Amino acid sequence: MQRRHFFGGAATAVAALSAASVGRAALATLPEAAAPAGAGTQVPPLPPTGLPFHPVVTLNGWSLPWRMNAGVKEFHLVAEPVVREFAPGFHVNLWGYNGQSPGPTIEVVEGDRVRIFVTNRLPEHTSVHWHGQRLPNGMDGVSGLNQPAIPAGKTFVYEFTARRPGTFMYHPHADEMVQMAMGLMGLWITHPRLDARGRHPRIATADRDYAFLLGAFAVEPGSSTPRINEMTDFNIWSWNSRVFPGIDPFVARRGDRVRLRIGNLTMTNHPIHVHGHEFEVTGTDGGIVPPSARWPEVTTDVAVGQMRQIEFIADEPGDWAVHCHKSHHTMGPMGHDVPTMIGVDHSGLAGKIQKIVPDYMVMGDRGMADMGAMEMPLPDNTLPMMTGTGPFGPLEMGGMFSVLKVREGLAARDFRDPGDYVQPPGTRAHEWTGDTDALPPAPRAANAPPAGAVADDGTARVRKPGSGHQGHQGHQGHTGHGHDH
Repeated sequence: MQRRHFFGGAATAVAALSAASVGRAALATLPEAAAPAGAGTQVPPLPPTGLPFHPVVTLNGWSLPWRMNAGVKEFHLVAEPVVREFAPGFHVNLWGYNGQSPGPTIEVVEGDRVRIFVTNRLPEHTSVHWHGQRLPNGMDGVSGLNQPAIPAGKTFVYEFTARRPGTFMYHPHADEMVQMAMGLMGLWITHPRLDARGRHPRIATADRDYAFLLGAFAVEPGSSTPRINEMTDFNIWSWNSRVFPGIDPFVARRGDRVRLRIGNLTMTNHPIHVHGHEFEVTGTDGGIVPPSARWPEVTTDVAVGQMRQIEFIADEPGDWAVHCHKSHHTMGPMGHDVPTMIGVDHSGLAGKIQKIVPDYMVMGDRGMADMGAMEMPLPDNTLPMMTGTGPFGPLEMGGMFSVLKVREGLAARDFRDPGDYVQPPGTRAHEWTGDTDALPPAPRAANAPPAGAVADDGTARVRKPGSGHQGHQGHQGHTGHGHDH
């Protein structure tokens, strides 16, 4: 495969048919490698140049600036080690782009000619695969198959036309297990080309357009670097490498059309659930879902390597939970081998243990809800298993959890957190203080054991066969214990 070199000034066009190395003379003319301003959501400005579009808001992220060069939209990505704050007090060593993991969102318009310079500041070679895009084969980014890998310290250039609208992802296809486990990935949005009225015949205009990537990491308590060889036992579940309570809310004005673009580059699926509203899946990695193929949902599963675009009208005021419906994905780090202690009688035991371990406390015999409010020492750089506080007490959440905040009268591009929702009088669940005799009956299942009964503890109960082996009649060809019939 021939490697072409890029020479000349800023106005020089790139004609290479595969990702190409950038010559030293051209490095001074590269677009600026922008960096994020912080870990919070950074609302992008309206496009200063190029075709018009409605920019997305990357949850706890940002969009990469570009420059126009002779009609080509130019971007500069820098792959490098980064430190990401997942939540206040919890930082992780990752690999990312332009100072953050995931990297910045790239936003273009259908039909744009795009040129992306990729500078490699990692300790090993890399590449960039433009997940879901239609492009020349030499730009697909699989090192060894479509291009040489980008050596450490070098800059390559990719160039192609954004051919169809949708939500895509970018990530390495070189030492992929390590580099993606270290967080090297990002989002790509190709906006539809709009008509003279600013509309598209098949794609509705969203008033609030959010995007985020699902992430999973294995970070040992007290450590700061992911365990890259992990395949199943992850303990940090994130949205854009943030975990609750560090994830910003989705803010919407009542009546807004809200779009959520969700990409999954983890190693498992995630059923994303929205409270208080029904939505439709309006797009996938493959493109627009025709209206005739949509149906209402409140949960949609995002499988590995997939993207799902969902839309709904935010017509119910309030603070509504949005989360992955795998319950352990809405938790912080936990010991997965801890035995279940529910129903275990600790009476008399705790005092004896405390004589040896003074800080010992009974946990788990009534469930784990106490963990939501419990203050206990943790290893440095470690999150509690359950955390977060709302207006009515501990939320007992973590990981992949945020809040959809629907309010009256917000300004069109106001994405600031409006604070806690004030519920109208008489619309909140409350303690019943009336006569218990006035309650409706609470019938029990027909075969339910008496209230307070304890399930069989699993102790083996074996009845030895009597003389003549009556317990084995009809089974003379088998040996073993008798059976109760």
